[in-house]
Amino acid sequence: MPEFDYDLFVIGAGSGGVRCARMSAAAGARVAIAEERYLGGTCVNVGCVPKKLFVYAAHYHEDFADAAGFGWDVGISRLDWARLRDNKTREITRLNGVYRNLLEGRGVRILEGRARLLDAHTVEVLGERHTARHILIATGAWPFVPEFPGREHVVTSNEMFDLETLPRRAVVVGGGYIAVEFAGILNGLGVRTTLAYRGSQLLRYFDGDLGRALALEMPQKGVCLRLESEIVRIEKLSDGSLELHFVDGGIEQTDLVLYATGRRPCTGHIGLEECGVRLSDTGAIEVDAHYQSSVPSIHAIGDVIGGPELTPLALAQGMALCSTLFQELPKTVSLENIPTAVFSQPSIGTVGLSEETARERGARVQIYKSGFRAMKNTLSGNPERTLMKLVVDADTDRVLGVHMIGPDAGEIVQGLAVALQAGATKAVFDATLGIHPTAAEEFVTMREPVS
Repeated sequence: MPEFDYDLFVIGAGSGGVRCARMSAAAGARVAIAEERYLGGTCVNVGCVPKKLFVYAAHYHEDFADAAGFGWDVGISRLDWARLRDNKTREITRLNGVYRNLLEGRGVRILEGRARLLDAHTVEVLGERHTARHILIATGAWPFVPEFPGREHVVTSNEMFDLETLPRRAVVVGGGYIAVEFAGILNGLGVRTTLAYRGSQLLRYFDGDLGRALALEMPQKGVCLRLESEIVRIEKLSDGSLELHFVDGGIEQTDLVLYATGRRPCTGHIGLEECGVRLSDTGAIEVDAHYQSSVPSIHAIGDVIGGPELTPLALAQGMALCSTLFQELPKTVSLENIPTAVFSQPSIGTVGLSEETARERGARVQIYKSGFRAMKNTLSGNPERTLMKLVVDADTDRVLGVHMIGPDAGEIVQGLAVALQAGATKAVFDATLGIHPTAAEEFVTMREPVS
């Protein structure tokens, strides 16, 4: 008889967990996966996928206005929130089925229920015990709302995709990528939107020029910015609206408050600490380079280990762990040159080092920038501006960072991420012919450093 029921038991059927489960099964391992909420995890259900669909929907408002400059009379437009929401839900349901088929097609057993560790090799789901040679924790992260009077009146990004009705007014709290994305979505859908952030600069973990440029563009599109502003309490009024009291004495009334103030790893109450798994101060599982925890048979990947909260990173980590455990080829995933998109309006694409990080690391940098209105905006009259930036090591000529804010930023920077991964120098960029007329060609035509 086998020593264990399974070779791998995965807790959490998000992007990373599903990828590792099905690829491990393809490699010949006996695999089970447990999920208490929904197949596909945050990305498919309350993250990347529905958010991008809503970004598309929100941008039509601006597209209709831009069309007039190109001779189109669009007429009066009106958003049907219920139709958008329900169409989104149907697509997510379809993707849930895709994930189920991917797992079952590889022979992975799916257990729908909350899993809890009993020891280094035993997991309990709905009263049934399962043993495994290896256990993978891929439970992701959950939105965090700080403690303050009235926090029970706020929502998080999880609830935003299934609102019964779209509010007339909304306040988004936070300055990170989730906050700026939802501020753009709500504003584009016709909601009078305020973005409140206690800091002085948006997107503080990104290149500083991106946050500063976004702070100039968002108000032009209709978003009210309240920087260096913090809510101290929220009161619900008799008409159902919410009254926000700020630390500076300011008061604002609104219909919905969305807190996008970070996420915390989902590591509580699943038996980790009882089994001796070491956690960081933030609750993240501490792992080595090959995603092994302090308990050799227990592994972890994705948002639950901290670091960049990105679906492609979790997928890559899942593949690396599968290779390490079942293909006798130990692998890890570098955190250098990770491309990232922020689907704000305008959108952002970035890869490599920010100017600030490059300088902190001691590099002697040269900065190249280009700022302009996209060709489309010359007829539309849209005042939106594009910013492109290269961070170059002056000693080696290697391009350390590529940053952009403007239309299709994510699509453009994805291609340049390949160049950075290959170690491209500024000379290589300069020797590359541009595609004309495009915005992307600016990345290969910047010749004079600005600093």
